[in-house]
Amino acid sequence: MVIKKFSDIETLSQFAAEKFVKVANQAIAERGRFLVALSGGSTPMKLYAQLANTELDWKLVHFFWGDERCVPADDEGNSYGQAKKVLFDKIGTTNIHRVESDLEPAVAAQAYANTLSGFADAPFDFPCFDLVLLGMGDDGHTASLFPGSPVEVTTPTLAVTAHYQDRPANRVTLTQLVFNQAREVWFMVAGKSKAETLKNVLQGEHKPETYPAQRIQPVDGELVWMIDEAAGSLL
Repeated sequence: MVIKKFSDIETLSQFAAEKFVKVANQAIAERGRFLVALSGGSTPMKLYAQLANTELDWKLVHFFWGDERCVPADDEGNSYGQAKKVLFDKIGTTNIHRVESDLEPAVAAQAYANTLSGFADAPFDFPCFDLVLLGMGDDGHTASLFPGSPVEVTTPTLAVTAHYQDRPANRVTLTQLVFNQAREVWFMVAGKSKAETLKNVLQGEHKPETYPAQRIQPVDGELVWMIDEAAGSLL
């Protein structure tokens, strides 16, 4: 595990954009394509905006999502819709494999599992992503793996329909089975409100049911935490 601390989200995003391009070009050189799972929310938006102005062979990049809200693509809470505005509309049509968010969560989760199987790396029925981008909530959740959700999972996708800490959830998420087979996993965490939870996740007792971010431990890949000074103020 590597922890990198930055003065602010702008500096963090600039570093992430440069590293993103390097990882992408290496994957393309070695395997002919770059498979990346994006995250939603506000933290990665500056990264996506920087990537929109970056030189990369976008036709060889395949975009997936770590999780998605089951709302229409034009809803402000839709992660694909967020990325479309700042990235996809700028770089043009590319290989976008989004969750069918107009479907019911269980149906959408199965459909997304089928999508993943089309890129599977044996012996798995899902791809070994070249890069996974993740965030962490104030409560320690990541993707749509929330506190109190099952730690032991057997499927690459899950429908999330319960309520966790009063958080309404009609979502589809990838599970740690997929995340932990990735070649690189980056957590991007910013903001003072996350400082105490981040300290508990990184330096506290192992409580994966309480802090789902602790479930992410790549088997052979690199785990990088990119944090700003505010989020890392208690480390």
